[in-house]
Amino acid sequence: MARAERTPGMGSQQFPFEQELKTVTPPPKGTLEQIFYNKAGLRSGWRLLLFITIFVTLEIFSEAVIRTFIRPAPAALTPAYLLLVEIARFIVLLLAAYLMSRIEMRPLAVYGLPLAISFSKRFIQGCLAGLAEVSILIGLIAIFGGYSFGSLALRGAEIIEWLVLWAVIFVFVGLSEEFAFRGYAQFTLADGIGFWPAAIILSVCFGIVHLENGGEKWFGVLAIIFIALVFALALRRTGNLWFVVGFHAAFDFGETFLFSVPNSGMRFAGHLSHATLNGPAWLTGGSTGPEGSVFSFLTMGCAAVAIHFAFPAKKSTRAATGSPGLSSVDQI
Repeated sequence: MARAERTPGMGSQQFPFEQELKTVTPPPKGTLEQIFYNKAGLRSGWRLLLFITIFVTLEIFSEAVIRTFIRPAPAALTPAYLLLVEIARFIVLLLAAYLMSRIEMRPLAVYGLPLAISFSKRFIQGCLAGLAEVSILIGLIAIFGGYSFGSLALRGAEIIEWLVLWAVIFVFVGLSEEFAFRGYAQFTLADGIGFWPAAIILSVCFGIVHLENGGEKWFGVLAIIFIALVFALALRRTGNLWFVVGFHAAFDFGETFLFSVPNSGMRFAGHLSHATLNGPAWLTGGSTGPEGSVFSFLTMGCAAVAIHFAFPAKKSTRAATGSPGLSSVDQI
């Protein structure tokens, strides 16, 4: 395991939010200044709004560039196009966070993705956990007659080619989605209202955006919100997003390629087998896929318990917001 990138006041397991904020000169006490600033500087709500503005601007630009070079854009979301979009989105997110880190005078690593430990021990642990969880989930559905693997859809070298492609795609899906909802946004919103209130709000947002997927249903959205909260627990306990990125990537890989079932309401070409889901939606997840199954709550609940014991909470003398002495209202 590579040595973790060090930041002032952060141990190897300490959560980034638990760092003390840099002290700044209190701004004048005029009404306008009080709207935008608190004792720690620019209020977290305004910082988050600025980050979203930068991200949306860069995202619009990147989409325009992609469409310029890929004309016309695919009518359906192909694996190759999905890979390009996810890589571009992650770069845009990272750039927006980098710009905010310069404004806030913080290391980029405090937002959850320390590059010094990229794809190391925590990432591998997350991959193994994600594969185990999706395998148990599919296994439970199969026991009750809801899943059949079917015959192989790929042969020979095709299996390796699609395996590698989907593995790479879902690493970037994990990076972009986790950094979007549990990276800078989680760090900054938690600075204002606390870790778990921020995690709940962002988890609900994470679930709602999945309604854009054609086959996603409301029960699946509830399952996704629960999954997001378990991921927030993993972030809290491990101190960064690498475990969660690995878990997310491996779970999506298992659904889409390995077990060849719908993933968040979408089903792609290049799956391993002609698998089928049979039975009521509460069992199989219906058009959402197995993550919308009632068993998803059970398996992710077990994952939460495993995370709780595998990564014990560390005692800290500082508040989880990283701003001792400030009330959450004053920080917003």
